Amino acid sequence: MQMVEPGVTTREIDREVRHFITKAGAKPSFLGYGGFPGSACISVNDQVIHGIPGKRMIQNGDIVSLDLGACVDGYHGDCAATVACGEVTEEAKRLIEVTRASFFEGIKFARQGYRVSDISHAIQEYVESHGFSIVREYVGHGIGASLHEAPEVPNYGQPGHGARLIKGMTLAIEPMVNAGGAGIRVLEDNWTVVTKDGRYSAHYENTVLITDGEPEILTFSEDM
Repeated sequence: MQMVEPGVTTREIDREVRHFITKAGAKPSFLGYGGFPGSACISVNDQVIHGIPGKRMIQNGDIVSLDLGACVDGYHGDCAATVACGEVTEEAKRLIEVTRASFFEGIKFARQGYRVSDISHAIQEYVESHGFSIVREYVGHGIGASLHEAPEVPNYGQPGHGARLIKGMTLAIEPMVNAGGAGIRVLEDNWTVVTKDGRYSAHYENTVLITDGEPEILTFSEDM
């Protein structure tokens, strides 16, 4: 996050992410996954997710979503956060704050005995109450020995549906929130997802362990 400064390229950030992960004795989960060329997805402004690191230079006023994963001793962790570069608009600040807060609203229900959609509904209700939109085509997921496992964890839906949560489950819970409409499209690189209306999008994610009490956050995005 400290590298999100004017003049820094997304490729430079990705290089540092890879160095940090490998120096810690882990492996970047994203590098080569499905052919993805980076160790981190770096999505700027209207890019929702899966931004490919490259020559793009971060500018004052941008918001930058960093999504990365690491594999340690055969198990994956996945986290993301959106950060502001310099002075951003009040709407952008609020979008980042609401997206982050919606994750914490969701994990109030990440407890043994609840169902997946109880998390989903709490996230949707919080986001929409603040006038923003939930991306529906992409969702959170189970995670463990594989980067993506069952069950899917949508960020929308009615409560009381989906898999019942039990102790020992690990979930990557990740609200993806648009400032404008929920519509998205995929660019010609077949990776980068952008908002249809060109307005900003934010992303927040952590890997969460279901226990017999409070949920345990195994990753923490603010530490990135």
